[in-house]
Amino acid sequence: MIAAYLVLLIPLVGIIFFALAGHREDTGKLNVRFNGICLLATIWLAINVLNQGTIVSSGKAFLIDPFNVYLIVLTAFVGFTTSIFSSPYMEHEKDIGKLSDNRLKLYHSMFQGFMLAMYLVLTTNNMGIMWVAMEGATLATVLLVSLYRTPESIEAAWKYFILCGVGIAQALFGTILLYYAAVQISDGENALLWSVLYENADKLNPEILEIAFVFLLIGYGTKIGLVPLHNWLPDAHSEGPTPMSAVLSGLLLNDALYAVVRNKMLVDGATHFNMAGYLMMGFGLVSFLVAAILLHRQKDIKRLFSYSSIEHMGLMTFSFGIGGPLATFAALLHMTVHSLTKSAIFVTVGHAAQLAGTQKIDQIRGLIKTQPKIGWGLLIGTISIAGFPPFGVFTSEFLVLLATMHSYPWLTPLLLLGIGIAFAGLFRHIQPMVYGDKPEGQNPITANLWPVTIHLALVLWLGLAIPGFLANWFSQATLLISGSTPL
Repeated sequence: MIAAYLVLLIPLVGIIFFALAGHREDTGKLNVRFNGICLLATIWLAINVLNQGTIVSSGKAFLIDPFNVYLIVLTAFVGFTTSIFSSPYMEHEKDIGKLSDNRLKLYHSMFQGFMLAMYLVLTTNNMGIMWVAMEGATLATVLLVSLYRTPESIEAAWKYFILCGVGIAQALFGTILLYYAAVQISDGENALLWSVLYENADKLNPEILEIAFVFLLIGYGTKIGLVPLHNWLPDAHSEGPTPMSAVLSGLLLNDALYAVVRNKMLVDGATHFNMAGYLMMGFGLVSFLVAAILLHRQKDIKRLFSYSSIEHMGLMTFSFGIGGPLATFAALLHMTVHSLTKSAIFVTVGHAAQLAGTQKIDQIRGLIKTQPKIGWGLLIGTISIAGFPPFGVFTSEFLVLLATMHSYPWLTPLLLLGIGIAFAGLFRHIQPMVYGDKPEGQNPITANLWPVTIHLALVLWLGLAIPGFLANWFSQATLLISGSTPL
């Protein structure tokens, strides 16, 4: 468990260091190093899990299994590449007068705070601590959303705080109900340990767990961005700094869905009925379709891709709701390729907005003519997220369609309709931004597109052939989630 403790310790040290040291010329590079070291620790942790199987700490406070360890590595990787992008990006924001040294100090400290909260959500074995960590992520990102201190960013931060605060309160009540069911079969000290709950799921009161899951789905579903709980997400993405948008879409939404799936596993074990799955399918499908339609109405480029995130999170929730090995494998793969693709897109979106001096879609034109790397990055990222072959998003969406046709064939036309509407909504906006005439006075900027290249190359690789070790990883997680193997 040394590697797991390091994963938590490194960002904690980062928070303290950046808070005390303040902003310096090399602060952005130091942020990259903190995240790089943490990525190495997560790889060490993953190797331990692959060799030893599920790892539980001596006091049972932490649990690492094939499901969460792959998300831990994904979180660290996206955090690392985003920090590479954010270093010059945030310095540019300072140079044009949008940020001060104190704001940059806050940014880097809260970046590490957000990463710590995400790692704690994934590594903890205690469902109560998971709730606390999710609330900690909310507080860290509220400060990041309001970083620019404009009226719009402050409004977005308050909207985010209030809506997610209400949502997380619902999750707290669901956790209390979970505890109430657990103390009837266990001592109070270990009642909220997920490993204990999972091993004794068939002894838990099914009626209480069903009620608890409703509150947990609504609570954590607010974080996922499920319709109609999604209103905070577009504002938070559009008004905060772009690196924050990348980690919000690439990491926070995944972790909230992770919490829902963990609770679904408990409900399935207690009820032996797919009640939790049906709720997830309903919320997921509605979110997928509504977000696909709302893509057509967007005028801000960051809001456009935030609705794309809602669409894809809805599809993942729907797939996890179907259950079974094929749908679960598809959802896990989609979590991976969506995180990689969407974080890459937000990197290019950030540079495109800096290049054009605005986030308004109708004022961003001629990206390929002005700065080809940014234009091509945005175009290829959009092609990938729209589900074009041979990118990994196409593979995962195709697997979701196969699982739907096998289990609920009458829902397949709705999925195809949503994919088509989303495709049209994205490309009606992207085409003129990429291929339009170059505006007068628009000059190239310094852009760091290495994260985009790496992410999209990985997504392409996953679309062509999933590496054996990763397929084995997904398979082990799939068997655990679907209940085919013990903990």
